[in-house]
Amino acid sequence: MTIVRLALMILVGSVLLAPAEMSAQDTNLLSAGARVQFTGISSFVTRSADKIPENLFSFRATPEVRTISQLFGHIADAYFAMCSAADGSKPPQQGLENSATTKASLVKALADGVSYCQSVMGRMTDQKGAESVPFVFGPTPRLSILYFVTTHTYEHYGNLVTYMRLNKIVPPSSEAPVPAK
Repeated sequence: MTIVRLALMILVGSVLLAPAEMSAQDTNLLSAGARVQFTGISSFVTRSADKIPENLFSFRATPEVRTISQLFGHIADAYFAMCSAADGSKPPQQGLENSATTKASLVKALADGVSYCQSVMGRMTDQKGAESVPFVFGPTPRLSILYFVTTHTYEHYGNLVTYMRLNKIVPPSSEAPVPAK
């Protein structure tokens, strides 16, 4: 499955799921959309961390790229850094890419990062999201930062898909959907 096809499937799935999430948030459609998008991709990343055996966390596709553990740490760092920027607060954690190396510590860091971002997104309104705050690229609307954390996560999930495929692991996004109960 190509990345373009995967992205298209995720986009279509998000659009189909978005009305259910957004119906209760009619006045905050943009912030609800950011939450829906982030929830989908962060689920793929956390499921990947659960799925990849710890002995592969030191794997890197080529000598120039991050190991799997560094990649998970980088994603967790981004969750804390970007969501705190959108919130206008200091990151509650940082430096995970270089300090967290075990599967247990990285699974926890990712879960904590997702929870932190979800809490920031849960407090976000479209009006507040339109306010500009300092960011890497200069003053940026809060909602743009929250959409960027999703985009950044998609980029690195693509790396994880490659790493998993090289190790004969089926990525979560390629697994059959779990039937609804």
